[in-house]
Amino acid sequence: MNNRRVIVKVPASTANLGPGFDTLGMALSLYSWIEMSAAEKTTFRLYGDQMQGIPTDKSNLIYKVAQLVFEEAGVVVPELDVAMYSDIPLTRGLGSSASAIIGALVAANALIGNPLTDDKLFQLATKLEGHPDNVGASLFGGIVVSAWDGERADYVRLEPHVKLETLVAIPAFQLSTEKARHCLPTQISMADAVFNVGRSSLLVAALASGELGLIRHAMRDRLHQPYRAALIPGMTAILESAADYGALGAALSGAGPTLIAFVDETSKSKSELEQFLLGTLKQEGIVADTMWLKPSSEGPVIIVEDSASSAPDLMERIKGEVVR
Repeated sequence: MNNRRVIVKVPASTANLGPGFDTLGMALSLYSWIEMSAAEKTTFRLYGDQMQGIPTDKSNLIYKVAQLVFEEAGVVVPELDVAMYSDIPLTRGLGSSASAIIGALVAANALIGNPLTDDKLFQLATKLEGHPDNVGASLFGGIVVSAWDGERADYVRLEPHVKLETLVAIPAFQLSTEKARHCLPTQISMADAVFNVGRSSLLVAALASGELGLIRHAMRDRLHQPYRAALIPGMTAILESAADYGALGAALSGAGPTLIAFVDETSKSKSELEQFLLGTLKQEGIVADTMWLKPSSEGPVIIVEDSASSAPDLMERIKGEVVR
């Protein structure tokens, strides 16, 4: 154990996919990397703008999550050397905290020889995150349909359709999940509940069967998006009209403020759709970046090395993969 160095690459995720509040998630081809090894003294090397303000002591989330793994496995690794870089923007609705949790769980587990099963890691991650959608997608890759009763999380993984692609518009402001949840009602009508059950069921069936044409109708939602619309000016117009510009459907990504459009990769309207998203947000005074992302079929990619051997710096290792 003490002579291992682990490098883990973890995908971002989008959650809810419209109607599947806290239950549906999909991994995306945007990544964070964590390098971990046992050490004589805990040290952190955090790279990139996304890491600004992140603690560099034992209050760091990566360190605390790793210690949960060691405690669960009955081993003691009190000091760690950790390096991290992420292309996933923080608090934008692309699963940055979930990817960090999964990266830390998987890296720590690999560091001690993988005594914990993927299911155990999933249970730990769900309890830490408070819902299984993002962590499930980052852990298993693809599309994950999940349910959690506060005690146990269960899931089914679906392989994304080969032609499925996404366009994300990432506004230049942060939106905490806590704030986005605070605006939700504590009760909804029976009609809205039935509406969402129907749409979510239809969306899962459409994604499982490859009926991409149904996505437009299946991504509609009455549970959370209408209440969060006031936090993201331009969102309502985008959700209502994205399909007119070539999208298969559109949704708020997680708690937002990122908006995501599902697209057939063979579409000839990609530029038109991108301009519609950017233009609609610009009319509201919102600057945004857009990115074309494929679903990520893979969960974490793990490399285990001998820490005694010399190795390049984390940023040197991943420089060909970094996108931001």
